[in-house]
Amino acid sequence: MAAAAELKLLEKSLGLSKGNKYSAQGERQIPVLQTNNGPSLTGLLTIATHLVKQANKEHFLGSTAEEKAMIQQWLEYRVTRVDGHSNKENAHTLLKDLNSYLEDKVDLTGYNLTLADILLYYGLHRFIVDLTVQEKEKYLNVSRWFCHIQHYPGIRQHLSSVVFIKNRLYANSH
Repeated sequence: MAAAAELKLLEKSLGLSKGNKYSAQGERQIPVLQTNNGPSLTGLLTIATHLVKQANKEHFLGSTAEEKAMIQQWLEYRVTRVDGHSNKENAHTLLKDLNSYLEDKVDLTGYNLTLADILLYYGLHRFIVDLTVQEKEKYLNVSRWFCHIQHYPGIRQHLSSVVFIKNRLYANSH
C-alpha cells in the first residue's frame, strides 16, 4: 500500500476529515502533505505525527520519555525494515523477529495502542494477508497482535480483514 493511502487511512482513523492533499515525490514515492496554512510536510513519520497532533490524540505518541522513545524506535523500524521489503523471505525474517518481541506484550510498547502499532499494522498487512494458516500459527504472537489491531475501532477501514483461527488445528497426538 502506498504511504499516501496509509496516511488517508490514519487521517480517518483519527477522526480527521480535513481532506488533506497528499502527493508522492521521487523514485521511492515519499509522501508529501500540502498543509492549508504552511509549508508542505514530507515523509510518512513526519506527516503521521503531525496528523496525530492535529487530531489532539497525543496519547498515540506516548506519555513517558521511555514510551515516546520506544514508539519512535518502532516507527523507524517500520520505515527502515518493513517498507521496501517485498519478498517473502525478508517478510518471514521480520515476522520471526516481531513474533519473539511480542511474546509478552499486547501492543508494541506494552499495553497501549500507539501510532507505531497502527503504522506497523498498515505496513505488514500486505504480508499477513497472504500467510497460510500454518504460517499464522508459526507467528502466533504476531497473529494475536495483528488481530487485536485490526479489530480496534476505525483502524482497518477498507483493508481486507485477515482471518485467524482461534483453536490450534494440529494437536500433538502423543
